[in-house]
Amino acid sequence: MAARQARSGRRYRWLKWTAGVLAGLLTALGVVVAMSLHRAEPMLRAVIVEKLQDYFHARVELDSFHISLLHGLSAEGKGLRIWPPAEVAGVTAPGASPAPSPLIRLDEFRFHAPLHYDPGRPIGISVVRLRGLDIHIPAKTHFTHAPQPGGAASGAGKGEIGAALLHFQIDAIQCKDAHLTLESDKPNRLPLEFAISQIKLAGVSAGGPMHFDAKVTIPRPAGVVITSGQVGPWEIDDPGETPLAGDYKLDHADLGVFHGIAGILESRGKYRGALRDLEVNGTTETPDFRLTHFGTPMPLHTHFQATVDGTNGDTYLHPVEAVLGRSRFTAEGEVVRAPPEMEGGRLVQPGGHDIALNVLVDRGEIGDFLRLASKSGTPLLTGNLTLKATLDIPPGTAPVHQRMKLRGDFSLDNAQFTSAKIQDDVAQLSLRGQGDAKAAKEEKHGSGNGVQSAMQGNFTMAGGVVTLPNLKYTAPGAEIDVAGNYGLEGGALDFKGTAKMQATVSKMVGGWKGALLKPADSLFKKGGAGTVVPIHIGGTREHPEFGVDMDRIVHTHPAKPGEAK
Repeated sequence: MAARQARSGRRYRWLKWTAGVLAGLLTALGVVVAMSLHRAEPMLRAVIVEKLQDYFHARVELDSFHISLLHGLSAEGKGLRIWPPAEVAGVTAPGASPAPSPLIRLDEFRFHAPLHYDPGRPIGISVVRLRGLDIHIPAKTHFTHAPQPGGAASGAGKGEIGAALLHFQIDAIQCKDAHLTLESDKPNRLPLEFAISQIKLAGVSAGGPMHFDAKVTIPRPAGVVITSGQVGPWEIDDPGETPLAGDYKLDHADLGVFHGIAGILESRGKYRGALRDLEVNGTTETPDFRLTHFGTPMPLHTHFQATVDGTNGDTYLHPVEAVLGRSRFTAEGEVVRAPPEMEGGRLVQPGGHDIALNVLVDRGEIGDFLRLASKSGTPLLTGNLTLKATLDIPPGTAPVHQRMKLRGDFSLDNAQFTSAKIQDDVAQLSLRGQGDAKAAKEEKHGSGNGVQSAMQGNFTMAGGVVTLPNLKYTAPGAEIDVAGNYGLEGGALDFKGTAKMQATVSKMVGGWKGALLKPADSLFKKGGAGTVVPIHIGGTREHPEFGVDMDRIVHTHPAKPGEAK
């Protein structure tokens, strides 16, 4: 028994001694590892900076870099700044202007990798997570230096990040709340900025374009774009020329940010090109498009092809095929950003978009366009519209119908007024113009709906007023030539001109009164027309007023010698 207890005591003391030795060894090993890591971090940080400088041909700064071997290899870097390629080690290339800010600014990056290393093979990293990514691409004129050796044409320039970054092979990069700024070459142009709430890059170390999925918040129109596609390889000598292709969808974009219009827009499409020069092909749907001043919604559908300058958002349309209500039309031109205008430190004109378009309506309905400019939703008239015009909308705070400038010509067939009273007056005019006074007297209220008329002329619109210098209106038996103005707001009418009738005055009046007027027929005949009288049109769109200008009759048809005026 005593011998057994002695052996147990010796075994216990041996185990205790062994545990103490192991603890000491582990402690010493931990100290050695910690000291090694502490000493290795500055060297690794220096290597990362060197490799990034070789890759981007630019000055690189990294505030801190830490690694840990707890549960695998973990690494964290903070304060990464990569300057544009023209600035290497603080020296600006000849002919290039110095960049005011880094090309890439990153608050923090981190990744984790298993502790498994095969000599000659890269360490695999499934995901690198980024926080606080800010990419600021200068104007193209900044990149005036010659391409650097080993640039975009080399292996590193083709996206082999794994070869550059300490033989790490990165499968994917995830980032939240990134920000992209693209500077413009055009003077006084504000940079274009994108807030990227989420982005994921896959195939980072594949040596070619990377697949991406992103969610981008855009301010004008306010909405979120969901997009996916391919980007790269990164063009080191000019990042603005980096290839980009993909498709997108935009839902519930509020057009209310554009002063004067409103509606909720949805868009789908594809794009291809470079950051500075994208070709976009897509469609838009706005079921409730409206001018905010009038408030009448109309469905608007477009299919467009456009070139977009990614540095400033300038868009060149070629062309847009649109459908407003039932009317089809095309528009071609440009939508460019305009900077604010300052004078003596005072804001004279706010920034915005300057729109210049050529518009062609070949299968239109005039009522669709007039509804937009009607608070009641009822247009002045309906009919088949053909129109060719130029449209200019400068930026500003005034309602869009006051800023809009139109110039062109139009024709309107099969026209009918929506007001029963006006349409009845047209029917009376047509019947009397054809010399059927009896039928005109028997004409009942509402029976003028079958009478169709036509209009043609050229026009200008500015300040919410439509000017028609030579409007020709024709109906069976009558032709009216007038010139004047029409106010969009309030619908004020102010036109003067002449009415030409096929019939003579006596036949227009008819009956015994017409017989008494037969001696006057010769006074009103002119240019092959049976009757020519000066007229004026006043009042408003809802309550027009037609009249004969007696003073102008006397002036136009002076009394013959011996006759009283």
